[in-house]
Amino acid sequence: MPRTRAACIPVLLSNGWELPFSDVIDWKQAVIEGDERLLLQIPSTVRSINSDKILAFRQRTQMLWEAYFSSVDKIVLTTLEIIKDRVFGRVSRNKLMWNTLPGGLFVLPEYSSHLSDFPFYYLNQGLSPRQEFTAVIHAVSPLLSQSQPIMKLLQVVSKSKYCSQIIILWNSEKPAPPRSRWPETPVPLSIVEGKRKISSRFLPYSDITTDAVLSLDEDTVLLTSEVNFAFVVWCSFPDRIVGYPPRSHFWDNSKQMWGYTSKWTNEFSMILTGAAFYHRYYHHLFSHYLPTALWSLVDQTGNCDDILFNFLVSAVTQLPPIKVIQRKQYKEVLSTQGMKSLHWVNPDLFSQRQDCMNVFAHWFGYMPLVHSQLRLDPVLFKDQVSILRKKYKDLERP
Repeated sequence: MPRTRAACIPVLLSNGWELPFSDVIDWKQAVIEGDERLLLQIPSTVRSINSDKILAFRQRTQMLWEAYFSSVDKIVLTTLEIIKDRVFGRVSRNKLMWNTLPGGLFVLPEYSSHLSDFPFYYLNQGLSPRQEFTAVIHAVSPLLSQSQPIMKLLQVVSKSKYCSQIIILWNSEKPAPPRSRWPETPVPLSIVEGKRKISSRFLPYSDITTDAVLSLDEDTVLLTSEVNFAFVVWCSFPDRIVGYPPRSHFWDNSKQMWGYTSKWTNEFSMILTGAAFYHRYYHHLFSHYLPTALWSLVDQTGNCDDILFNFLVSAVTQLPPIKVIQRKQYKEVLSTQGMKSLHWVNPDLFSQRQDCMNVFAHWFGYMPLVHSQLRLDPVLFKDQVSILRKKYKDLERP
């Protein structure tokens, strides 16, 4: 198997030999099998394979290597998951889940056994996500007046034609205000207790029934048109994080560790979850795939939950997030128990986020984040044409 790491195609010349995990892996798509009694025919058989099939074989060998054989941990986990599927036959992965990206270890059958419920299989099934989303607003400040930023944010989000419902995730030290203290909105609004844990924003709440989740910080400033455009983009990339505030990582040779940067450049590898769309399945994966030790780190520091979430999604997709146009630069804020908000330039916050990145990279066994320079803007954005011809004309106004 190690040669598959270099995209080599195995040629099997052992009649009757059973390959590893063959009850779930379709080895015919990755291995060339020959009859050991006809050795002289093997060279001509191999040379007769066309280039398209060779490419498909090489891609499949790399997928299998990365998913199941690239570490001892993955081999052990794959073994355990296959046993679990055998024991709980009614709730198990099918062969397509095991043999296509992201692989069986990232497709948890406890969530669903239907391909249509996972964002990775929409294209294969000819499906599209539902044209609606649930907004989850993370609230850490007591509700003192009707002029607080969260009040305007509620009105902006609720006006989106794609918004199905809004959930206030209450993580303040003060008790959650009754529903009567909140404004009337054209969509249902509910309050959920977060128990003052920052990781609670990624729990799989039963209240979330839409495919898409819009994660928001309480002080996020957006226009309804910005929300609508980001959601339309997400519908084309339902397996990725799509949003506004970008951040990036880099390798620091002097310190021999990963670094974190918030410099405003074209290149990025993360989209912070203060204003981002993603599929609700990642809540389930965050809660049931990641170890409690990483949860504890996030909750103890009151920080890095957004970085960990980006690590997870990039590890699953092996792709970068998607950045969309934004009018206002996003400022990172740290909100912890018993502390006032700290601006992102605070050196302790910056150092803490770098430390988190290295802890996460160590647990994953590699750096899953992928750099990108792609930004998606509306058609005719900044073009010298009449503003009346532009669907998202508000995005250009200061």
